[in-house]
Amino acid sequence: MTRANRIFLAALLGGSSLSAIASAPVMAQSEPIVGEDVIVVIGRGREENVQDVPISETVFTAQSIKDARIDQVDDFFALTPGVTFANAQDSGTSFITIRGISQVRNGEAPVAVVVDDVLQINSRSFDQPLFDVDSIEVLRGPQGALYGRNATGGAIIINTAMPTDEFEGYGQVSYGRGNDFQVEGSVSGPIVPGRLLGRISARYSDRDGVLDNVILDEKVDYSEDISLRGHLRFIASDAVTADLRGSLVRTEGGALNYTYQPAVVEKTTGLPTAFDFTIADADLVEREFTANNLGVDKRDSEQVSLRINADLGFATLRSVTAYDHIEETTFSDQFPYTAASTVTPAPPFPLGDGIQSQHIEVEAISQELRLTSPDDQAFRWMVGAYYVATDRFINSSIYDDLENGLPTVSKRMPVFDPLAPQTSFIADDNDNEAWALFFNAAYDVTDRLELAFAGRYDKDSREQQVSPLQGNYVNGVFVSPTGVPGSLNTAEFDLFQPKVTARYAALDNLNLYASWGKGFRSGQFNQNGVGAVAAGAGVMGVSDLLPQEETSTYEVGFKSTLADGVTLNASGYRTKVENAPYFVFIGAVSAQVLVPVDEIEIWGGEVELTANLYDGLDFYAGFGLADSEINAYTVNPAAVGNYAPYVAKTTFNTGLQYRTPITNMIGIFGRVDYERRGEQFWDPENTTARSALDLVNIRGGFEANDGSWALTASVDNLTDEVYNSEWVLGGFANAGVPRLWRVDLRVNF
Repeated sequence: MTRANRIFLAALLGGSSLSAIASAPVMAQSEPIVGEDVIVVIGRGREENVQDVPISETVFTAQSIKDARIDQVDDFFALTPGVTFANAQDSGTSFITIRGISQVRNGEAPVAVVVDDVLQINSRSFDQPLFDVDSIEVLRGPQGALYGRNATGGAIIINTAMPTDEFEGYGQVSYGRGNDFQVEGSVSGPIVPGRLLGRISARYSDRDGVLDNVILDEKVDYSEDISLRGHLRFIASDAVTADLRGSLVRTEGGALNYTYQPAVVEKTTGLPTAFDFTIADADLVEREFTANNLGVDKRDSEQVSLRINADLGFATLRSVTAYDHIEETTFSDQFPYTAASTVTPAPPFPLGDGIQSQHIEVEAISQELRLTSPDDQAFRWMVGAYYVATDRFINSSIYDDLENGLPTVSKRMPVFDPLAPQTSFIADDNDNEAWALFFNAAYDVTDRLELAFAGRYDKDSREQQVSPLQGNYVNGVFVSPTGVPGSLNTAEFDLFQPKVTARYAALDNLNLYASWGKGFRSGQFNQNGVGAVAAGAGVMGVSDLLPQEETSTYEVGFKSTLADGVTLNASGYRTKVENAPYFVFIGAVSAQVLVPVDEIEIWGGEVELTANLYDGLDFYAGFGLADSEINAYTVNPAAVGNYAPYVAKTTFNTGLQYRTPITNMIGIFGRVDYERRGEQFWDPENTTARSALDLVNIRGGFEANDGSWALTASVDNLTDEVYNSEWVLGGFANAGVPRLWRVDLRVNF
């Protein structure tokens, strides 16, 4: 950590003159909102004023979600300091970085994601459309004591809109650049008044895209999505309620739209004319693609959950049961993503450029029980248990490209298609069981001092059954194995995750807090046999098994209300990360693997400011710092001292929003958001950095003063900033989204 950053952090924690430039994203949240200026959140498992919660968090209410047009996860992350997000590969693969802790390809996210009290069991279900949402909370810092494994960087809590006892609903239609058409709506009301309430929500979107494949004369970022959600709420009595929810998502779109920078491609033919392997530049952006196969990704997702709440007097008992199913298949051109093929090799360096595919299917059943004491007592407690059983199958395959298009789908076994013969089949079944016991206790030592202690023990048992058909094929005939076909591998991961917190109300409008906590992200299996092959090639630190990640975080901060409509919150932290997962392609092994970065240290913090400047005019800003340093890395000791990959050193967002009536019936609404992401490296070697980027979004329109309708237009990436959303070691680049515009018409009833 540099001297300048240490000075910044000290100033941040002292609440000095930074208040003049400070930051804090908008927002507000939760069901319910108590009082005009009180935002109630549920991050600690009970309803609390956000300004009293000793956690650094950003909150979005139903109204702020509409105002900012948050309809995908990218949107609210852009308004959250200390967090970045990249969606580059396909609909099920996303890369979240929170407080310097990152998600990597083939790995789990560093946050726990909870939707309507259901802990999501797989990161591939996270990046889905957001509509008819009531609130979003983003909690920063380890939350494993409450939310378990993978919450090393924080937790995201999403609450969809509840059924109502009065008939209501809305409809919205949108159109935008790239022939982007969307329609969504919701209907809610009583089925049996006072006893059985229902809500149905749906969204359909279809877009051609805006990025061109110049060889195929088609758009590569096309997509079609349909999402359905239903919610039945049964009020058995004043003490007992039951909520049955179901959701279904069907997504099809472009995938793996990468360019390979060392390939010098002739755009008229799509063929490489030369290869310059010295090119590795995260600022080199290509928005035109030349692959002779259009990438395609298909994802099906379903979830059913049942939540039962029972007020027992001395405590509330909550049971949450859920079933999840996700199936995703991705096909695309293979490296180096050009018009070359098995039939037409890429001179002068004959790289294969075949076809690749991956199929993954996940099925899980989970159960949580939680007993929570009443809020109105000095000693508040919670105890609970959690169990999840997960079956996951994954298959990665390679095919010859005979220029006949994509091959027949290969799922559970190799399929010989003479139009695109399969040459490699790597597959395994994974049966995973995890359980946890947890508790949370808080005690008001005085009217101003609260001490809290939480803890959770998680155990994750994993079993990998390697397919006996795994290996290499020629013309449908098995010719050689990969790894040990048919082998059975087992592993267990566990950790007790404590968290200790002290909160002191120094003034009626100022809360100080300090905490220490641990977290862990479960380990997992790599491709079978890769560790021994790597060692034989002289590459150390690669194993068939990725060890679990463990974090330890110290944090201090304050939350203050400076005046009516003005809040200033700040936090500072130091995190030590052991075995941070990193995705790497190792040429000597010719495989994609996850390896651990043995130790990373991160210093940072966030400052958040919101202010109502005058009636109808709101200002908000947020700043985040994550100064990371690699302290140990077995795979490449030369990387020690470098920055951690996928971590933007700074994040900053700010904006203004104005709403006012212009007649007795009609008002105007306007909003501008600015986001800056600091310089960011993509690999432990710090090969190349993406320079800081600046994104501006604007939105405005007319609306009925009674809230019955709104007509708005918006532009994202107003300045058409050209940047890569992801860069992978070796020179694989994925262009970020260019300027997009859209118009929305919404009617509420």
